[in-house]
This record gives sequence, C-alpha cells and structure tokens, in this order.
Amino acid sequence: MDELIARVSASLGVDAELAKTAIGHVLAFLHKELPEGPVAEFLERTPGAREVVDAVSSKDSGGASSPLGGLLNSGLMGLAGKLNAAGLDMGQIQKLGHEILAHAETLLGKEKVQQIAGSIPGLSQFL
Repeated sequence: MDELIARVSASLGVDAELAKTAIGHVLAFLHKELPEGPVAEFLERTPGAREVVDAVSSKDSGGASSPLGGLLNSGLMGLAGKLNAAGLDMGQIQKLGHEILAHAETLLGKEKVQQIAGSIPGLSQFL
C-alpha cells in the first residue's frame, strides 16, 4: 500500500495522507460495487488495503437524507463528490483512477483490470 500511496502522492502532487484517503475512497467504491472477483483479489494482494477501505468506510457511514441525496452520493458521481470534497480537482481524480488501475494491472494483469472497468459504467475512461 505504501508504494501505491507514494505513486499517487507524486502523480497528483498531494501529501501522503490525502493520497491514502483518496485511494481509500476509490477502493471502498470498487469493493462496494464488485465485492468478489478481481477487486477482492486486489485487496487481498495489497497489504494494508482493507484497513484503508475500513477507515474510509467508517467515516462515510452516515445515510442520505433524501432520495436525491442518495442518488447524488452513489455511483461514480458520488465517488467524484467525495474525492472533490477531500480536495481533489477533476484532473487529479482522473490521474488517481489511472494510477490505481495501473497499479492493479501490475498485480492482477490487464484482463482482470479490464473486467473491473467493464463492470462499472464510466470506469473504462480511467484505463
């Protein structure tokens, strides 16, 4: 996990703590959307990844107060909103996606990363 945090921190020009939080949001999103298969394998093969996901998930445990709020807080829109609130702009969010998926490709291979990206509408733009 330290390697991924350093990679994201350098690419985005942010400190390690923000990089760790941003990675946590992305991994928590992926785990929620695809709890089995390549995402689970990535979490297992990346020491510290589950802890980062758990830390971010415990902070996000508040519920939506309206149906519209639930819609805006779900999917890629919800993820982008969380990352923006953490301090990342859209360019940094795209770089974050590229870095995480590139790192996942080194662990899982291109086919499994494409499987992840193909399972979530809109995620393939980060490949």
